[in-house]
Amino acid sequence: MAVKLQPLADRVIVRPIEREEVTRGGIVLPDTAKEKPQEGEVLAVGPGRLSEDGKRIAMDVKVGDVVVYAKYGGMEYRIGDEEVIILRESDILAKRPKRAK
Repeated sequence: MAVKLQPLADRVIVRPIEREEVTRGGIVLPDTAKEKPQEGEVLAVGPGRLSEDGKRIAMDVKVGDVVVYAKYGGMEYRIGDEEVIILRESDILAKRPKRAK
């Protein structure tokens, strides 16, 4: 998906990764019983924040990374029919690099 938003400063746009939840007994949980995912794919990255002396601090994540983010971090936003989350880089707790196809 091409994102038509450009995040500013140290913000990142993430698409949550949806997983079907199944209990050990094989019961599929409905959406209302699930917790929101805390993992997603980075769709767009801002240029980084400015330090006190005016130098740009590079971002640690890049487009395509899969990240784990804070449970209540960021803001939900709708782009067309897709829900994305706009986070500050500080709300991202961990990452793993993009998988090779």
